[in-house]
Amino acid sequence: MGGKYRITGDTYPRMRRPRHRRRLVLAGIGAVVVLGLVGWGTLQLIDVFTGGDKSASAADRRNCPTAKPSVAPAKALPKPAAIKVNVYNATTRTGLAKSAAEELKKRGFTIGEVGNATKEYDKKVPGTGVLLGAPAAKNTSFTVLGTQLVGTVQKTDTRKTGEVDLILGAKFKAFSTPKEATAAMTALTKPAPAPSPSC
Repeated sequence: MGGKYRITGDTYPRMRRPRHRRRLVLAGIGAVVVLGLVGWGTLQLIDVFTGGDKSASAADRRNCPTAKPSVAPAKALPKPAAIKVNVYNATTRTGLAKSAAEELKKRGFTIGEVGNATKEYDKKVPGTGVLLGAPAAKNTSFTVLGTQLVGTVQKTDTRKTGEVDLILGAKFKAFSTPKEATAAMTALTKPAPAPSPSC
């Protein structure tokens, strides 16, 4: 054989099959795998953002009880006449306890002792006042009396009686207006809607 294909010595031209077909097959398989992964990921994202299986959610809605408007029972608070209030003055203003007791009496409270505060509280109440009573008064008598005077501090002691001490402080100026006190009491006793079941 002549020309460039002429055989000389023991050197032979290398004849190989073209590898283009194998590369095309591998590229095609890779493309299919990538497209499959992208499609699967897209389906997962759609499932997350649309809330999952629609048939399951429809079944849950069928099994969920219909929400009915219901109200929670109102708090059982005592009437003002059932609350005995001792009024004490912890300020330097004279006659403050007497005038405050008269106003509370007009509003229906039962008045007990009226006078100056003890040394423990005398001139030591910087706010509007302190409500002092037995632990049982925290969610009963304190709540009702607190509607008459905003900003009072509640404290308990070891007394066994149901009476409550109102110790007037330096920032006391006046009780809430009857309208404000009534509105506050209504808000406390008004039944609150019970939460509806979540499905």
